[in-house]
Order: sequence, then C-alpha cells, then structure tokens
Amino acid sequence: MKAAYIHIPFCHHICHYCDFNKVFMKGQPVDEYLEALEKEMSLSVSKQVMETVFVGGGTPTALNEKQLEKLVSAINRQLNIDTNTEYTFEANPGDLSKEKLAILKNAGVNRLSFGVQTFNDELLKKIGRSHRAKDVFESIENAKTAGFDNISIDLIYSLPGQTKQDFIQSIQTALELGLVHYSGYSLIIEPKTVFYNLLQKGKLPLPGEDAEAEMYETLMEHMENGGLKQYEISNFAVPGFESRHNLTYWNNEEYYGFGAGAHGYVDGIRQSNFGPLKKYMEPLSNGELPIMDAHKVTIEEKMEEEMFLGLRKTDGVPIRHFEEKFGRNPIDLFAEQIKDWNAKGLLKTDDNRIFLTRQGRLLGNEVFQSFIGVSNH
Repeated sequence: MKAAYIHIPFCHHICHYCDFNKVFMKGQPVDEYLEALEKEMSLSVSKQVMETVFVGGGTPTALNEKQLEKLVSAINRQLNIDTNTEYTFEANPGDLSKEKLAILKNAGVNRLSFGVQTFNDELLKKIGRSHRAKDVFESIENAKTAGFDNISIDLIYSLPGQTKQDFIQSIQTALELGLVHYSGYSLIIEPKTVFYNLLQKGKLPLPGEDAEAEMYETLMEHMENGGLKQYEISNFAVPGFESRHNLTYWNNEEYYGFGAGAHGYVDGIRQSNFGPLKKYMEPLSNGELPIMDAHKVTIEEKMEEEMFLGLRKTDGVPIRHFEEKFGRNPIDLFAEQIKDWNAKGLLKTDDNRIFLTRQGRLLGNEVFQSFIGVSNH
C-alpha cells in the first residue's frame, strides 16, 4: 500500500454540479471529524513510506488555519511521508491565505490542485462557484511565492451556455499561467444536484454532444501546442509532472481511502466508508473501522478493471505487464472487443500495448464499458 486518499467533506459553498460527499461547513463537528480521521488512519496503516498522498473533498482548504494545522499534523503522524512522496492538496482559488500556504509547505505538501473550472466570471456565477478569475491569478501567484512549483488546475467544459470560443479563451488563459499540469473534464449532470433539478425542468441550456466533442478536441490540440503531453483521457502534464496519485488508480493499484464516504482498495478488497459524518465517526469512537461495504474483487474483475482503467492512459495497457500480473494474454482474453474496436478505428494494438486512438479518446466510455462483465464467459 503506497498511496492514500484522504477526504475532507466540508465546504463553505456547494457548487451546482457537485455530487461528492460534502456538507456545509457552518456548525459541523470539524475538530471531532479530524480526530476520527486520525483514528481511522492509525487503525489501518502499516508503516511503509507513502509514494502518494492526496487530500481532496469537499474543500480541504475550507478549514481554518488551526484546523488545517491539526489535519496535516495528524497525517504526518500516521502516514510515513518522505521527500519523495507526492503530497497533494486540493484547493479553492481564494481559499488559500498566505498563512495556510505556509502551513501546507511546512508540513511537506508539495503539490496543489486548484478547482478553477473556467476563467469566465459569468459562467463561474452560473455554476455556483464562489471564486472569480482574479482569485485564481492571486492564489497561483501566492502559491508560487510560497515555493510551490507543482501546481495543477481543473477546467470543466460543456457548461450551460458555454461556447467553444469561450472555452478556448479559458484554455489560453490557463496556459498563460505556465503550470506543469492541467485537467479538463466535461460536465456530467449527477442526480441530487442543482443542475440535475434544472435539467429535469428543462431549464439547463447545455451545449450538446457535438459541441462537447469539439471542445474536447480543442482542449487536446491547445494542450499539445502548449508543450503538454496528454497522459490520460482528461489529464495533461509537462513530462515528469504527471499525477502519480491518479496513475495509482489507472494502473489498477491498491490505495487507502480515509474519511467520510472515501473509497479504498486494500488487500484485494474494494471498500467504501459511511458518508454521513455521524455514521462515519460512530464506529471509530469504538475503535472500529467505518466501512459501509466491502467487495472482494475476483480475478475476472481484476482483469477487466486492468483494461478499462488502463485504457484511460494514453500509453494504454502494457501487454507484458498484464501477462505477468494475471498469467493471461489480454489480446486472447478480450479478442472480440479488441477486434471490434480495432475495426472501428477506436483501439490499436502493437507488440507492447493496447491503446485508444485519438478518435477512441472521444468515445472512450463506450470502449471501456465493453470490457465489463466479459472475461468470465
């Protein structure tokens, strides 16, 4: 176990598209939660050095200075972190005071990921974000001054009322910041969100599938021209700055998941924690883990996961690695799917690997789905 995800569910503000496990910060038992979180880590962790630690949310930086100090101290006490660990904090632009930046820096955090989404202030308002473009520039400036050079930002496209031209402007502004990592996601409307309710009422003007595909192509093009390598469907990096934490997921490796609603993959078991704070904290107060459900992954499922997760990477699935891991050749095992997608021009195979074509990246989800539930036939 060389990777850990830590979930901080608190937000000052809930975005219209977000369906992650989160709660309004006001009046929540934040300190008790942080204590429960440390307890969970102490019950789970063996002492090997972590290669990656990722603190996400919610909004980890919504914590005040004292709480943030408490969180990083707990993490550093319970997890073995050294100078080679990729240690990431998610942040909201405008949330990170110079004091908070100093706390993170002193604790050994060496990577920041900002949820920017768009540089268009009108759109930011429309999607329920509380920051504005100027906050992004200021936050990144402050982060660089504090000594952070591994900084990533997220963009979302296919937003209500967004045009291709507008998205291009956001990409260009993002690239002008000269960062080492960018992620770009298309908007997904999830149940129980503000946007879902608006969509049901016919009040959410979305750009549509063709426009979405065009925006994605534009994203790939601009990133490439900006000297960034696409290493995964939604992620672009200066070579050497790929997110090692996210590669843990796509390489189908195991990781701890700590916190309310967090998912982990430990000793061949995929598990998820209780989401509601009270339900999460209760078992921990009795020295028990807050696991809501656990599923032992079968060998068939492991092989399928290796395919549909691995194909998200631009390099695809390495054939020899698959054989070493499972003792089977993926080309024989998934002959039908591979032949089918090859013929449609969405998948390619060479001696070493199976990977999506550029066209395949646009229709990735269809390809991924075809590998689920097949290897046991």
